[in-house]
Amino acid sequence: MRSVPGARALAATALASALLAGCAGPADPRGEPAGHTERSAKNAAHSPRPYRHWGLTAPLPAPPPPPAHRPVRSTGEPLPVVHRVPTRDRVIFLTYDDGAEKDPRFVDMVRELRLPVSMFLTDSVVGPGYGHFARLRAVGASIQNHTLDHAALRGLPYAGQRAEICGQQSKLRARFGVRPRLFRPPYGTYDTTTLRAAAHCGVTAVVLWRAAMEGDGELTYAKGPRRLRAGDIVSVPSSEPTGLSLRERTTRLLREIQARGLTVGRLEDYV
Repeated sequence: MRSVPGARALAATALASALLAGCAGPADPRGEPAGHTERSAKNAAHSPRPYRHWGLTAPLPAPPPPPAHRPVRSTGEPLPVVHRVPTRDRVIFLTYDDGAEKDPRFVDMVRELRLPVSMFLTDSVVGPGYGHFARLRAVGASIQNHTLDHAALRGLPYAGQRAEICGQQSKLRARFGVRPRLFRPPYGTYDTTTLRAAAHCGVTAVVLWRAAMEGDGELTYAKGPRRLRAGDIVSVPSSEPTGLSLRERTTRLLREIQARGLTVGRLEDYV
């Protein structure tokens, strides 16, 4: 009978521990109380550090919800060729070409600023660096097609164009488990054979650009007004070693986007 008080004491202790645990909430798989992740994410989203760390004076506005239907959709032959997206949403689309620059700090930038960037990759340029782009994809970047060898396609026979486009489709599918929908021809040059070959390879749209951020940090425009407008697709090609880095050019670009009252949208939601 002497063991009964001891048992009662143990039960009381267990009950108190359970109540305390209940106040903290159930643990998540990492052993943290429920709500911890939400609070951490909320604090991170509202912290002034990410945008100031990357040279901005204010956080980027959140993009609007994705449209119910993509404004640009493939309707068969020929494929749509897109310089800018017909949308009233106050968004700009950031696209990066080739894959020559593999700065791990750019991955941090994309993650901390939650930038929905699109990476158009060339296999011969990326070389053994696909792991870098896997990390970018893990933090929200999309991976798209920019040919195997960065050949100028216009004028090439169908078989050669198909090999360049389908070959990179297969490479990217093997690396990332996805087959890209979007294709950017090197140098922005293409012909009707390009469109036919791209469609055969599973591409649904050919993506060009209206504005480009050059290696010196200057914005150039292919057509139309010489200022950023809603719906513009911006190309950021790989820079020469003496030029500004992707991070530096992206910061300049984000400042200009903010100055125009715009934000960054996800291209794949619109095309």
